[in-house]
Amino acid sequence: MTTPIDNKALREVRLSDRILYALELALSQEDVQVAEMLTRALEMSMTRNTGGGEFVERRDYPAEIEEAMRKLHALKARKGVAGH
Repeated sequence: MTTPIDNKALREVRLSDRILYALELALSQEDVQVAEMLTRALEMSMTRNTGGGEFVERRDYPAEIEEAMRKLHALKARKGVAGH
């Protein structure tokens, strides 16, 4: 059962934080397919409310996301998955 504190904490966490957590879990389970889908979802959640049609993202991803991307790349290479 959740408490009011839990509900408040849930409202204050960004969608991208939750997706990153799921991505890290998929990577730890070595699930490349799910990790790739979560990577796309993470990118969408971080850029969905930015700029117009000509918008170019200029911010760097946080270190946690960069690390998850490195892990995905390494996992794909280890498993021999194309596109790494």
